[in-house]
Amino acid sequence: MQNAKPKILVVDDEKGLRIGVQRLLEMEGYEVDIAENGKEGIELGTKNDYDIAIIDLKMPDIEGIEVLKNIKQKFPNTVCFIATAFASYDTAIEATKLGAQSYIPKPFTPEELITEIKNGYQKRQLLLEEEKWRKEREERLLEVAFEKTRLNTIINSITDGVLVVNKEGLAVLFNPAVYKFLDLSELKVEEYILDKLRPEILELINKFLLSDSKEKRSYTIQLEIKPNREFFIEATASPVFHPGDNLAGVVIVLKDITELKKIELIKSQFVSMVSHELKAPIASVYGFLKLMIDENIKLNEEQKKDYIQRSMVRLDGLLKMVNDLLDISRMELKTVRREIRKICLTEIIKNILELFQVEIQKSNISVNFNYQQNSFCIDADADEITRLFTNLISNAIKYNRPSGSITISISHTGNFLLTEIKDTGIGMKEEEKKKLFLEFFRAKNEFTKNISGTGLGLSIVKRIVDSYAGKIEVESEYGIGTTFRIYLPLSVN
Repeated sequence: MQNAKPKILVVDDEKGLRIGVQRLLEMEGYEVDIAENGKEGIELGTKNDYDIAIIDLKMPDIEGIEVLKNIKQKFPNTVCFIATAFASYDTAIEATKLGAQSYIPKPFTPEELITEIKNGYQKRQLLLEEEKWRKEREERLLEVAFEKTRLNTIINSITDGVLVVNKEGLAVLFNPAVYKFLDLSELKVEEYILDKLRPEILELINKFLLSDSKEKRSYTIQLEIKPNREFFIEATASPVFHPGDNLAGVVIVLKDITELKKIELIKSQFVSMVSHELKAPIASVYGFLKLMIDENIKLNEEQKKDYIQRSMVRLDGLLKMVNDLLDISRMELKTVRREIRKICLTEIIKNILELFQVEIQKSNISVNFNYQQNSFCIDADADEITRLFTNLISNAIKYNRPSGSITISISHTGNFLLTEIKDTGIGMKEEEKKKLFLEFFRAKNEFTKNISGTGLGLSIVKRIVDSYAGKIEVESEYGIGTTFRIYLPLSVN
């Protein structure tokens, strides 16, 4: 029994019976409320949750069946007895349908009443226990439903593909990303999926499904889903075990590694190009030095001087290449030290033109520098901006035609400072423009074969412009000339 006293409601219009039952039950340890008619019985019975209710069948205002109906509607677990001396078959059926425990025939002895009450209270305890378990079960079901919903939300929000396959080869859990990674148009829960998978992934899953091993390890493979390196994935399969270490299924996680593969290819190509570009000048210098120290070859002083000068030119180009590579590496790693301050772009370009004055005069190139009288200022590192425009102006000179021209202009456009460098040089073909900012790319034609360079200058230019949230545009026509437009954010103040 519970620690609290069982609560009983007695509804009867006979005062003597009502009071007598109250005293008897209170002596037995029960807490008893009484009602002298049906109306009062309904009020008490629907207001308080009684353990047991004893209801007289015949009362002058409202019959006991109606009282029973109202109490059971409000408190279904209250155990109700109908007390009457006029029980009939029809009323017994009706009372039972409404949830009455049984009849207590009048007159009854104290022992008969106590026995019925005890049996009724046991039934009450069972009903309460059943209610408790029902609520707990509902709560657990709600928790399971919530966990499932939360799991689905998490799984569906993952950009990687997630697929869980049970021992029978059925897809028991997956997210929308699986359609893309496995190139599927449709998939249903508990649908057989093994016949829809690529052979490589199927082999990965079968490492677990066709094995009795309880080893908790994962297997990973990389696949090219679309040709020409358009779509690469990495598939990782791991076993899922029941609590008893019996295999429940396999979970496959699919990742898009297309960009990683592209980077790997670029790195491989970059290393190959660096090796090639370093090898040529080193081999050349080595050849000159070998000729100079060969005792069987008699060289005069003029020839030796020529070989030394050629070696110095090669080594100078090699040094520039190494410095350019170091600059690119620092930019990639974001370890470049900058001193950001307000700088005047017109002054920087004037200084660069003075630096190249000898080359300009040697090629008889005319230079027009157009700018307004007011200063054009940007917030930047002076050395970086000097490097940027030195590369562009140097190219405009090197790749120009004899007696050609270079036009440089600076103007405002929105929140940017636009610098335009136009030359009348050899220009570029359309396919060359697409590769213009790639490392080591140099246009190769009859005009460029005698022009030296590392092929890294414009790559550095592009990185510098991008680092300032700027933009660079190129217009070029083969045999006519090239125009570079550089947009850099104006100084805030």
